[in-house]
Amino acid sequence: MGAAIPILLVFIGCCSNVVFLELLVQDEPACGTILTFAQFLFIAIEGFVVTMDCGRRKNAIPVKEYLILMTMFFTVNVTNNMAFGYKISMPLHIIFRSGGLIASLVMGVLVLGRSYSLSKYLSVIMITLGTIICTFASAENLEETSDPADSTFTTWLTGIGILTFALFMSARMGIFQEMLYVRHGKHPREALFFIHTLSLPGFLLTWRSIAEHVAKFSSSAPLPALAHVPWLASVPRLWLYLLGNVLTQYLCVGSVFKLGSEATSLTVTLVLTLRKFMSLVFSIIYFQNPFTINHWIGTVLVFAGTLIFTDVYGKAREAMAAAPRKKTE
Repeated sequence: MGAAIPILLVFIGCCSNVVFLELLVQDEPACGTILTFAQFLFIAIEGFVVTMDCGRRKNAIPVKEYLILMTMFFTVNVTNNMAFGYKISMPLHIIFRSGGLIASLVMGVLVLGRSYSLSKYLSVIMITLGTIICTFASAENLEETSDPADSTFTTWLTGIGILTFALFMSARMGIFQEMLYVRHGKHPREALFFIHTLSLPGFLLTWRSIAEHVAKFSSSAPLPALAHVPWLASVPRLWLYLLGNVLTQYLCVGSVFKLGSEATSLTVTLVLTLRKFMSLVFSIIYFQNPFTINHWIGTVLVFAGTLIFTDVYGKAREAMAAAPRKKTE
């Protein structure tokens, strides 16, 4: 079976996670803090019990290294979820984060002094252009208020700034993690546990927001569809959405790590790109998010640029050329 099961679980976990996320932000757009806290807490508890064997297993990478990685990871997750409180729609959020290749290339040049082929720069131009087109297409759907200081556009622009910061911080985190694995070996499950666990004290800074949303979640109405289901009939719907999001997020992250051990990085990138595209289309159709022809043009540029960046055509030719040689051998 190889990578087949992890690929299937990536699509199931990550795509269903987007559904629960959309349901949450439709009711509570600024729930990013409590959402991130719940995800981190669940992964920390699971990692302590399973990965670290309830504290009996010794970590392979020093904690001081994880503290640096944790700071970056915590910042990226909080800022990404925070963006929903600034008029950022789910489709734009998905598309914007698909521009991660741009940030990775820029940070690779600036931090590591790497050089890239012409096709890589072409793909980055396509992804950048696609992101810009989608960004301005979303801006056209916003209504300005009479007070420029309190305008919807200003709020939305703040959200774009937050997403941009998170994009480049995520790229810098990837470089740091890459160098960390070179020095100490690859320990993805251990890293997953430590960066989530060490991040938990940081939520003390946002405890007011968490407490506020605990009250809001608890006062939300139950789901009518579960009116006759024992134990669930009286549970506020936002808590159910949060539980669904946390569980599917864990399935998504765990499946991606598993896929990374079963397949090449090219396969992982392609699967995640296709997953984002499916999530985007589902979000547009099911939740009726505004999506114009300009959005589609931008989307095609982003994902086509991603495929060029990963050199799908070249890898396919190499695989086809190698196949006959293996048979003759």
